[in-house]
Amino acid sequence: MNTNKIRTKLTRKTMAIAIATIMILGTIALASTLGQVNAAHDNQEQNKTSAVAFHDAMRKLWEDHITWTRLVIVSVLNGLPDTPSTVDRLLQNQADIGNAIKPFYGNAAGNQLTSLLHDHITIAAEILTDAKAGNTVALNNAIARWYANANDIAAFLTWTSR
Repeated sequence: MNTNKIRTKLTRKTMAIAIATIMILGTIALASTLGQVNAAHDNQEQNKTSAVAFHDAMRKLWEDHITWTRLVIVSVLNGLPDTPSTVDRLLQNQADIGNAIKPFYGNAAGNQLTSLLHDHITIAAEILTDAKAGNTVALNNAIARWYANANDIAAFLTWTSR
């Protein structure tokens, strides 16, 4: 055999091996990429599920907040015997809301929100008591503190949405 024919055969064989290798490596790379895409998609689906679960849990906590706030108002204004236990349950709801954000914003933020909401409820109770008693000086003072606390809550919630 002449050397040109041997080189041509080797070149064709080498080219065939190179093409096969490229195809195999390409297939592996594609499979790996698809695996990563599927994993990312699964992660996005899990995050969506987590976001939906968080949304639903927060909605329930705020619905509880509305319910217990109404019950406290009725109990305080009517001097009902269930007032202490109703207030305790409403205050627990504030802790529940603070605890719900801890996995996303950390313990310090959860504790801060709990504290802000606790203060908001206790000041609101002062407003109810002072209004019922007709104590306008104390009522005006409590209302001013309540609005200041509401501004603090708004600032905190604005921070969490960044």
